[in-house]
Amino acid sequence: MSVDVLLGLQWGDEGKGKIVDFLAPRYQVVARFQGGPNAGHTLEFEGIKHVLHQIPSGIFRTDTRNIIGNGVVLDPVIFKKEVDSLSKYNLNMRQNLCISKKAQLILPSHRLLDAASEQSKGESKIGSTLKGIGPTYQDKVARQGLRVGDVLAPNFREKYRSLVQKHEATLAYYGYTGYDLPAAEKDFFEAIDFLKEFQLVDSEYLINQSIAAHETILAEGAQGSLLDIDFGSYPFVTSSNTMTAGACTGLGVAPRQIGEVYGIFKAYCTRVGGGPFPTELLDAEGEKLRRVGHEFGSTTGRPRRCGWLDLPALKYAIMINGATQLIMMKADVLNSFPTIKVCTHYRLPDGELTEQLPFDLLTTEVTPVYREFEGWNTDVAYATSFEQLPGPLLAYIDFLEAQLNLPITMLSTGPDRIATLQRESLAK
Repeated sequence: MSVDVLLGLQWGDEGKGKIVDFLAPRYQVVARFQGGPNAGHTLEFEGIKHVLHQIPSGIFRTDTRNIIGNGVVLDPVIFKKEVDSLSKYNLNMRQNLCISKKAQLILPSHRLLDAASEQSKGESKIGSTLKGIGPTYQDKVARQGLRVGDVLAPNFREKYRSLVQKHEATLAYYGYTGYDLPAAEKDFFEAIDFLKEFQLVDSEYLINQSIAAHETILAEGAQGSLLDIDFGSYPFVTSSNTMTAGACTGLGVAPRQIGEVYGIFKAYCTRVGGGPFPTELLDAEGEKLRRVGHEFGSTTGRPRRCGWLDLPALKYAIMINGATQLIMMKADVLNSFPTIKVCTHYRLPDGELTEQLPFDLLTTEVTPVYREFEGWNTDVAYATSFEQLPGPLLAYIDFLEAQLNLPITMLSTGPDRIATLQRESLAK
C-alpha cells in the first residue's frame, strides 16, 4: 500500500485540516511530516470549531492512528495545551497518537531567538509566527538540536543547559534583554514530563511496517508549497520542505511509496505576513474577501492578505509536487461577487508574457494578466453534488481543470466537514 499525501498549493491556510478530517475515515494512519505549532489546521463539525497546531487532523477519528513524524518540530508546552484542550472529547491520545523520537524539540530559548531575530530585521522582517520554528530548524541543520528521544536520556537537563547557553550568547549578541527564561523553563519541564506519557517511537519503522501491512496512510502537510524553504518565495518562506518530497524525508518513506497527491487550493489567494503576492487586492474587493472568508490567521489571528487566484503560481506548485488531483476550498466565499478574476499570466517589465514564476518575485516586478468570469451570485450551500452547482461555478471549475490539466475531485462549500462535495467517479 502506498502513502497518499495531502498538502497546500498556495501560501498556506488552504483548509488542509478540514479535508484531512473528512478523508480520515478512509485511512488507518494519518501522519504530520513537517512544520510545527506555526500551523493552524481548523476542523469544524457538530457546531464546534477546533484548531490543531501539532496534532494530526485525524485525531477525532477513533479508528485512525496518528503520527507526529520526524520532520516536525515539537513545542512540548503547546503540545500539552493542545492535549488538555481536547481532553473533554474523551480521545484516547495516549493510545492512538505516536510521536517520533527524531522530531526536534522547540525550547523556550528558541522562541526568544525568533523574537530577537525578527526584531533585528526591522522593516525587512519576514512575518514570523514567533513560535521558535526557524531557530529550531537552524539547530537541526547545525547538528546541535535536541530531539524528542533525548528526553528519555538521564542527562537530558545537561544537554538542555549546554544548548541554552549557546542561545543566551546569541541573545546577548542581539542585545535582546528583559526576558524571564526560568519562568518559561518551569512550564517546559512540566511539559517534558507530560510528553513522556505518550508513545515515543521510531516512526520511520512504524510507517514502513504499516506500508508492508497494506494499511492506508495519509501524510498531512502544513503551511503551503509557496512557503517551501527551497521552492517558495524566498526569503519569505518557512523553514521546512512543505512539498511532496518533504513527506519522504519527514516520515522516512521512499519516493516509490508515494501514491495520490491531493493538492488543496482556495478559489482565491491569501497570504499572512510579508513577501511577494502578485494578485493581492488592496481595495474594497480584497477587504470583502477577508471579511466574508473570515481570513484571519488561526495561529496568530493576524488579518490575511487577499487576492484573486494566481494560475502561474498554482501551476508551479502542481508541477513541483506531482499533484494527481485537486481540491478547491472556499468556493462559498465568492458567492456574492458579481465578477471573479483569475490571473492567467504575468507581464514582465519588458512587456513579455509568462506563465512561469521568476527566480525572485520580490525583485522582479510582474503585472498580473486577468481573465474575468461571471459570478454565480447564489449561496451554494444547497448543493449536495457537483451536478447541482450553479452554471457559472461549473464553468469556473471547467476552466481551471483545463488550465491545470488535473481534475478537481472535491469542492468545499462551507467550513463544516459535511459541506464538502465529491465526484465519486473520480474519488480514490
